[in-house]
Amino acid sequence: MRIAMIGTGYVGLVSGACFSEFGVHVTCVDKDASKIERLKRGEIPIYEPGLDELVARNVAAGRLSFTLDLKEAMAGADAVFIAVGTPTRRGDGHADLSYVYAAAEEIAANLDHYTVVVNKSTVPVGTGREVKAIISRTNPNADFDVASNPEFLREGSAIGDFMRPDRVVIGTSSERAAEVMRRLYRPLYLIETPIVLTSLETAELTKYAANTFLAAKITFINEIADLCEKVGANVHDVARGIGLDGRIGKKFLHPGPGYGGSCFPKDTLALVRTAQQVGSPLRIIETVVDINDKRKKQMAERIVAACGGSVSGKTVGVLGVTFKPNTDDMRDAPSLDIVPALQAAGAIVRAFDPAGMHEAEKLLPGVVWAKDAYGALDGADCVAILTEWNEFRALDLKRVKTLLKEPVMVDLRNVYNPGDMAAAGFAYSSIGRPTAPSQNV
Repeated sequence: MRIAMIGTGYVGLVSGACFSEFGVHVTCVDKDASKIERLKRGEIPIYEPGLDELVARNVAAGRLSFTLDLKEAMAGADAVFIAVGTPTRRGDGHADLSYVYAAAEEIAANLDHYTVVVNKSTVPVGTGREVKAIISRTNPNADFDVASNPEFLREGSAIGDFMRPDRVVIGTSSERAAEVMRRLYRPLYLIETPIVLTSLETAELTKYAANTFLAAKITFINEIADLCEKVGANVHDVARGIGLDGRIGKKFLHPGPGYGGSCFPKDTLALVRTAQQVGSPLRIIETVVDINDKRKKQMAERIVAACGGSVSGKTVGVLGVTFKPNTDDMRDAPSLDIVPALQAAGAIVRAFDPAGMHEAEKLLPGVVWAKDAYGALDGADCVAILTEWNEFRALDLKRVKTLLKEPVMVDLRNVYNPGDMAAAGFAYSSIGRPTAPSQNV
């Protein structure tokens, strides 16, 4: 089989590489000439563990290629995937579908045989119908069907999520299109992956419903963590106690500074706007959006409080700035609220992130960037962990203590144990857990 993948961003590049690993001939298309040239040289524009090896292996095998020419990519293709960005539209919170619709027009101009046009981008309900209308208007003689095939990839573990998914959702009203999609995903039948066939609208809504539910789950445990701090309970024990209930599940019950990234912030807001537009408001998700926005801003206050109520003239060592580990993605990362708030309070911020500093430099002016974790802490008045990268989980605490002016740690990801930190002589604060009394050692 052959497919064309429009867009070499996170979803397009990962999906294209993974399909090629299945044995499909994939041509990835992008308008960014510099990105295509980099990919042809074997340079991966995003950080995703294992992606560089996966791309190199399938390029060498002749199953994966990159081009600026959509007509070339669509020649003989069974399906063409739209995997372009759908960022939040400025001013109203709706998803910006201009890239999707532009792709639909270009696809229409190059359709010369039966092809399934697949929306892989996260799009509001009704987008698939509009894509079909655009193609039909642009090329009335086109032989095609439209399908929705939402992605459920987690940054940092996207390849595993694609190769061993919980489910594959395919939305289409055409049995012909459904058969093409079944053939594409046939390798997953061997591991008995559920294939969920739905209407276009159902598939589109399923993606948003999944992401907003997970965002609500994160926000719920964050609020429970705040309550734990007031009543002396331990949020990790609460999370375990409820997570063992099969109706609830243990995933996404980890408290922190609020959700960020490329999906949850924009998808929750887009679904809220869609629901309001059709007169069926989602009050729970509206509250989730509001709480999460406020939470990220409140995290700087925790750091200031740990520093005695003022960070004016003090240096805060920040470990991690990406929204989660194993990615270089800075989109809506909590650090984008926390760091500027610390700077506004008079702090000097010295930071380190294993993968995100190149992107973060553009978004966080005035930050002093260190070469490693210990460099970020040298001479700092306190350390704040914002992202739980593995290399921050086993810091040499004796060395950290000697580097800091004061042994103060604010752990916004609950990486360390309060008792261990107290025994090491740290003034330690975390999220939703009782703080053990510190000991001088």
